[in-house]
Amino acid sequence: MHFEDVDIGTRFVVGERVVTEQDLLGFAEISGDRHPVHVDAGWAARSPFGQRIAHGPLGIALAIGLFGRIEAFRDTALAMTDVSEWRFRAPIHIGDVLSLEVVIEGKRTTRSGQGVIERRLRLLKADGTVAQEGCSGMLIARRGEESGS
Repeated sequence: MHFEDVDIGTRFVVGERVVTEQDLLGFAEISGDRHPVHVDAGWAARSPFGQRIAHGPLGIALAIGLFGRIEAFRDTALAMTDVSEWRFRAPIHIGDVLSLEVVIEGKRTTRSGQGVIERRLRLLKADGTVAQEGCSGMLIARRGEESGS
């Protein structure tokens, strides 16, 4: 979908993605955040969460990765422009099955005439619990523009 094709109110649901121990350990390695609530099962078992939890920013990364599975934007999504109003609603655990709900809440053009869509992203657990949610703008190709992919 190009900028011109996107309608405000359009909703997409994509998933599923199982969170693995390797996800937590890999993100700890990449980010440098090796807090024991993420990487030490014994320590985390004694925490208020009772088990290891995913890093908050890992949830954002998983949401963006799930968005990338939406075929309609495969060739037109150019760059994320911002993240705002992000909330961490429920912990994400190893074994959680996540999906993503996306609602297009707005669209605008930049001063240079590029298209931006405003998305509300909701990272959902299999039982419907919202794990994380927030808004993110995305630069999207306009009709006739090449995305480079």
